[in-house]
Amino acid sequence: MMMSENTMTAVRATRREWAGLAVLALPTLLITFDLFVLLLALPYLSADLKVNSTEQLWILDIYGFMVGGFLITMGNLGDRIGRRKLLMFGATAFGVASVISAYSTSPEMLIAARALLGIAGATLAPSTLSLISNMFRDPKQMGVAIGIWAGCFSLGAILGPIVGGVMLEHFWWGSVFLLGVPVMVLLLVLGPVLLPEYRAPEPGRLDLTSVAMSLAAILPFIYGVKELAREGWAPVPIAGLVVGLVFGVLFVRRQRALADPLLDLSLFGNRDFSTMLLSLLAYGMIAATTLLFITQYFESVSGLSPLQAALGLLPGMAIAVVSTMVSPILARWIRPAYLISGGLVGVVASMVWFTQIDPDSGPTSLVIGFAVIGLCDGPLLTLGTNLVVGSAPPEKAGSASSMAQISNEFGAALGVATVGTIGTFVYRTQIADSIPEGIPAEAAKTAGESIAGAGAVAGELPAQTASTLLTAAREAFTTGLNVVAVVGVALVSIAIVLIMTLLRHLPPMNEADQGAEEDGQATDEESLEPQTVEDLPQR
Repeated sequence: MMMSENTMTAVRATRREWAGLAVLALPTLLITFDLFVLLLALPYLSADLKVNSTEQLWILDIYGFMVGGFLITMGNLGDRIGRRKLLMFGATAFGVASVISAYSTSPEMLIAARALLGIAGATLAPSTLSLISNMFRDPKQMGVAIGIWAGCFSLGAILGPIVGGVMLEHFWWGSVFLLGVPVMVLLLVLGPVLLPEYRAPEPGRLDLTSVAMSLAAILPFIYGVKELAREGWAPVPIAGLVVGLVFGVLFVRRQRALADPLLDLSLFGNRDFSTMLLSLLAYGMIAATTLLFITQYFESVSGLSPLQAALGLLPGMAIAVVSTMVSPILARWIRPAYLISGGLVGVVASMVWFTQIDPDSGPTSLVIGFAVIGLCDGPLLTLGTNLVVGSAPPEKAGSASSMAQISNEFGAALGVATVGTIGTFVYRTQIADSIPEGIPAEAAKTAGESIAGAGAVAGELPAQTASTLLTAAREAFTTGLNVVAVVGVALVSIAIVLIMTLLRHLPPMNEADQGAEEDGQATDEESLEPQTVEDLPQR
């Protein structure tokens, strides 16, 4: 008797696949590692390269913008040319861009290097995630593998501040970017040995017009949102929004007409897929912005060194690693909607806590709140990613993985550009009326742009004037943090409502597996029983 497809035992991963997962952890670690060392190095490189507040935002934003712009293309390209091949190419480009970043001599050069890092980074996450979907066919093993993959983001965030803080204590700011080079070399050596290659059986051709349209839609739109939040209703940002929206519409229309689209819009017809993408986007916006403000609070308000600031983030990051790995196990008995939403309620509680922070609160309050966030966001990041990737057929795993990462990366970039700019606007508005008299105009302008600028200016002022300026800057910055937290409460609450409303039908993993096995057995039994007279064996 032939077994039906549903009853065939899923192929379980061997030691080779688990060793391959360890290799895939290398670029995953580096994605967040690079972000965190940049946050710590920002005050140093800003002083050395004389970076203004706008250039600071671009140094932070451009990586996420380019990742968001190229993820669709790279996810699709991996399905066509080979996911391992694309990963190797991206690792090489990432290493080169890291060296350029380390030795940048101007803000413009660093921004360009960060843009190249973003393009290379767009190859890493979808390639690693889609390869996991090929290597781990057993649903439970795949859930654990994705949990480990998600945990590596948090682990990279742990190692980044610690290693980066040590490097900044002893070397120049560019040294932190060089840390990624040996990691990528190791990936290039071990990847061809341990990772399988996979490409779609009938990939079709890559539509370069669609690639151009996707970039023309995403990049101007993000620029418009960023500048609109920073400068208000001005012609240039409005034009950016209009251009982005127009090309977005044209891109969607073209995808519907193509036989081999760059983005398969039919994926969005899956309710689970769409709900989790929106939820990941909303959470990504507030998570990245909150982290940015917490780091700046540690260094600029509490006066911690980079290493001390890194240690302040360590408890939350360590708990986050455990949370992402335990979540797939809990999902075997708890419905995903309840597990994810319950975790997000804890995130909302921390955001409410942050609305009460003031300059005298000290770092402890933020350390505790960030630890609670790390404990509670694991279900969303792990199960949400699993739902997105699991809803797509194998040949579309690269595209689905890219969409999951677009929600994370694009959300982070969009959050820093919008919610972060709102916090910066609050700072600038409040400090404008609090700058002490007698400060030179250029120094007052610098202090009014950012709290890091106020700290740099204060070192050149008389003690009493410097103290007055720093007090005003710390109060203004903390108010900006409070406002960011309020926005976070709203965004995460929206995600909770979406998940509880649209995903309550999903059963725990054990029940889902049991139901699939029963369906498969029923199918086999029905295939053995004659259903009509014509089905009876004839003599």
